[in-house]
Amino acid sequence: MSDWLSPEEWTAVRLSLTVATTAMLASLPLGLGVAFLLARGRFWGKSLLDAAVHLPLIMPPVVTGYLLLIGFGRRGPIGQFLYDYFGIVLSFRWTGAVLAAAVMGFPLMVRAIRLSIEAVDRKLEDAAGTLGASPIWVFLVVTLPLCLPGIVVGMILCFAKAMGEFGATITFVSNIPGETQTLPSAIYTFTQVPGGEAGATRLTLISIAISVAALVVSEWMARFVGRRIAVE
Repeated sequence: MSDWLSPEEWTAVRLSLTVATTAMLASLPLGLGVAFLLARGRFWGKSLLDAAVHLPLIMPPVVTGYLLLIGFGRRGPIGQFLYDYFGIVLSFRWTGAVLAAAVMGFPLMVRAIRLSIEAVDRKLEDAAGTLGASPIWVFLVVTLPLCLPGIVVGMILCFAKAMGEFGATITFVSNIPGETQTLPSAIYTFTQVPGGEAGATRLTLISIAISVAALVVSEWMARFVGRRIAVE
């Protein structure tokens, strides 16, 4: 692949994989917690939480990126706090691309996990509770194993969304080669310069291959986990 792709193109591919994987893994703990709250919780403001989680799916990605820039930029309230006390800079850094990708992929992860949790038979959870298991233990030994296929699907959806994210990323962290230029940004750059069709085509084929691979892995893992649960 290194002979087929230029060093700049290979860097964009590697950065996209790093950003998407990091965004997926970083979103998982919070995604599990939010999905469980929405599936099982009864509290004031549940509808507001649900709306806030799904808001990035409704708003234009550029708007999401601009809001991230306002909040997490060097002069933003959160960004300035992170820089002053921890020396963390997110805007125009690859870590900011991770944040933008995670925000955009988070609703898909939460929705998949939430539907999986809601499909778990509450009688099984209640039976474990009557045997003396604490709510946390019930979640770990009953709910979590049964909703593993949904968790896998949610992770892959988040990864795929992060791989294809463009609007929020380029607005928040720009399009800096070697630092924030992901696959979509690199493809866009190639389409804007004369003679860039070959590079755009190569990266497009790479994007398609990664997407297909993600879908195949998701289907295989969901079936594998489902068979393991059925056997147990």
